[in-house]
Amino acid sequence: MSNPIRANSVLPARRTDIELETADGLTLVGELAVPLDRPPSATVVCLHPLPTHGGMMDSHVFRKAAWRLPALAGLAVLRFNTRGTSSVRGTSEGAFDNAVGERYDVAAAIEYAEFEDLPDIWLVGWSFGTDLTLMHGLDPAISGAILLSPPLRFSEPSHLETWAASGKPVVALVPEKDDYLQPPEATERFKAIPQAEVIGVPGAKHLWVGDAETVLDEIVRRVAPQVPTPLPATWDGPMEQGDAKAYADRTVASFADVPVPRPLAE
Repeated sequence: MSNPIRANSVLPARRTDIELETADGLTLVGELAVPLDRPPSATVVCLHPLPTHGGMMDSHVFRKAAWRLPALAGLAVLRFNTRGTSSVRGTSEGAFDNAVGERYDVAAAIEYAEFEDLPDIWLVGWSFGTDLTLMHGLDPAISGAILLSPPLRFSEPSHLETWAASGKPVVALVPEKDDYLQPPEATERFKAIPQAEVIGVPGAKHLWVGDAETVLDEIVRRVAPQVPTPLPATWDGPMEQGDAKAYADRTVASFADVPVPRPLAE
C-alpha cells in the first residue's frame, strides 16, 4: 500500500551521526545518510543558511533531502552544522566567522566525503551556504555546485571568476520573490560564470516554504540525471515520521523578515 510522502516523512536509509575535524582544530557535528539497499550513485554536501538567522543542518530543505533522497534517488546526503551552529543533532565547536573561518568547515566536509569514498560529490548551498560554496567550495573533488537562493552577499566577483575558469557546472535556483536576489539580477550577475545555469522558480520565496519538492527535483535532475523526476509523492514501503516539534523553534522560517547582513568591513 502506497502512503503519501508528507513534510515529516522519513524514508528508509542508513543514517550515521558524524563528526568533522577542521584544520583549525574544531569538531563539527553532522549526519551522513546513504541508501539502505545499494551504493550511492552520487553525493550532495549541504551547506546551510545563515546560522545567526536560524540556519542549520536541519533547515527544512536539507532535512527533507536527507529524509528522502537516499531512498528515492539513491543519493548520499551529508549535512552538518558549521562552526558555532546548533540543531537537534548538537552544536559545532567554534563561533560564526562571517564566511572566513568557515572555509575550514567546507574543507572538512569535502575531506570527509573523500575519505568515505563517496562518489560524484556536489555542493548544495542555500543562502549563506551559497556564499560558502562560491568562496571556499571549488575543490578538485567537487563535481559541481547547486545554489539555492544565492544572495551573493559575502562572495566577491573574483570567486565567480574562479568558478568560471574551472568549467565546473553551477546551477542557481532563484526564487521569483526572493528577498535579496531575484531572477533578472541573478541572470546578469551570473554571466560572470559562462557555464552557470540560472533557473527562476515562479512564486517561490527565499526560504522555499511550500517549494521543497521543486528544489529536490532540480537537485536530482543535475546530480542523478538517470533518476526520473518529478520524484514520487508516495512511498510503497516502511516509513517513519520525524518529530516536527523538535524543529518548531529552530527553523529559518522564524527569521523570514530579518534582513541578511552585509559582510563586515575589513
